[in-house]
Amino acid sequence: MTTTAPMSRQAVVAEILKCGKDPSYFMKKYCKIQHQLRGLIPFETYKFQDECVSQFQEHRFNIVLKSRQLGLSTVSAAYVVWYAIFKKDKNILVIATKLNTAINFIKKVKTMLDNLPAWLLLCKFEPTKQSIRFTNGSTITAVPTSPDAGRSEALALLIVDEAAFIRDFDEIWTSLYPTLSTGGSAIILSTPNGVGGQYYKLWTEAESGANDFNPIRLPWQVHPEHDQTWFDKETKNLPKRKVAQEFLCDFISSGDTFLQPTEFEKLRQNISPPMIKEGPQNGVWIWKRPEAEKRYIISSDVARGDSSDYSTFHVLDFETCEVCAEFMGKIPPDRLADLLFEYGKSYNEALICPEQNTFGYFTCVKLRDAGYPRLYYHNSTGDMFEYRPTDPETIPGFSTQTKTRTQILTKLEESIRNGKLKTYSQRLYDQLQAFVWNGAKAQAAKDAHDDLIMSIAIGSWLVVGDGSHSEQGLSMAMAMLKATSVGNRGMDTLPGGINDVKPVPNPHIQGFTPYNVHKPRNPENVRHTSATDFSWLFK
Repeated sequence: MTTTAPMSRQAVVAEILKCGKDPSYFMKKYCKIQHQLRGLIPFETYKFQDECVSQFQEHRFNIVLKSRQLGLSTVSAAYVVWYAIFKKDKNILVIATKLNTAINFIKKVKTMLDNLPAWLLLCKFEPTKQSIRFTNGSTITAVPTSPDAGRSEALALLIVDEAAFIRDFDEIWTSLYPTLSTGGSAIILSTPNGVGGQYYKLWTEAESGANDFNPIRLPWQVHPEHDQTWFDKETKNLPKRKVAQEFLCDFISSGDTFLQPTEFEKLRQNISPPMIKEGPQNGVWIWKRPEAEKRYIISSDVARGDSSDYSTFHVLDFETCEVCAEFMGKIPPDRLADLLFEYGKSYNEALICPEQNTFGYFTCVKLRDAGYPRLYYHNSTGDMFEYRPTDPETIPGFSTQTKTRTQILTKLEESIRNGKLKTYSQRLYDQLQAFVWNGAKAQAAKDAHDDLIMSIAIGSWLVVGDGSHSEQGLSMAMAMLKATSVGNRGMDTLPGGINDVKPVPNPHIQGFTPYNVHKPRNPENVRHTSATDFSWLFK
């Protein structure tokens, strides 16, 4: 029988300091857990669990969207053991969905405490079924869900387990949040449970940077022992919606979603993190930087900036309908105009098309008055696209009415179903999951948003189309060509300025009036362009 040699006082002090600085080291080396088959074993954490612990330390507020069977409850138990031992006078509260879950959490904590080396247990503790009190003034309490859970207690650390399944969590969170006002931290964990509700709201706001929570997404693949064989075995008898929610971290609505499961799967397979996050609230996500000679379109949905809705925009490659960049954030309409101007210039003076309704009016007017050279105007004589240099008498942008809303959403669904639109955004995917049919109208479910959806719908309406057969696509191509011509020449080089540019009707395209920017005063020098001359734009 081998025995461990006693540690010197100096070694003990050094080990205590190391454990106090690094909770992951403490867990791996000294925490033990009760395995249902193997009995009492060391808690050997995985890399993704260590990364979670690191983020728990780095961020005051954390929200975790997780698959099942990842051991996050055990990680949380080990974390609160470390927290209570190495920090004095800390009040820790754990809220669970049921009483049995709360009791089991305390059992995990007690198992770890009972098996720590005596020299590492820096204080004594007194356990009950639902709480453990330490002589250093710290307390760990686990309670089931109730309206008054944790009320009036100043908390140092709050952990909410399976928050999406807690009834009336919005009311509970409203009463709990003030208890953290003295500097307390929060960790909210859950598998998804459909769209709507406080957990869904906190998660989507965290992803968009609209609250203080650090979002952590943990699908089943993060576990190194979960391979495709394991996944197939675990999910073979589950319906697709259940698989999506419990293993893929998808917020699938219980209602009739705007997209079908096959379309969701197409989008999900393309999801990838942005290359860069920048701009206001880090809300500009960039997957592809601008490339020389490429043509881009920027579509935008505008909000007030201080309410529940978001302002958004998408930068699309005109030839491929690939989303190169995306913005989602809460900024005033005039600041959005500045942002659109900045990214429009960056993406080769992209053609910008904001929604012009309500608050969008201010964005459109500011872009126009600032002299942005390529703005979208809708031809009032028909459903045609028109480009013209800045017109002080007309408001640029896209008017979203009942008819046009249906048209752009129809085009969006078609472009996704046919694989024409390529997007990588997790934020857009999450919004689409909460976009459901309410009678004959598609709209965001309760507590959900559709701002990214409306922006990309405008963009897909502008870009997607068979240019060889579609009047819409052809007039858009001509608008893009004229925009490029003006942009390359430079607005200031036009003889006599903008007001000196005279329209020349084009008999080949209904409702479209191109501008001769090279010799504006001599109509005889204008060559009328045929439809076939623009086919290269759609290759």
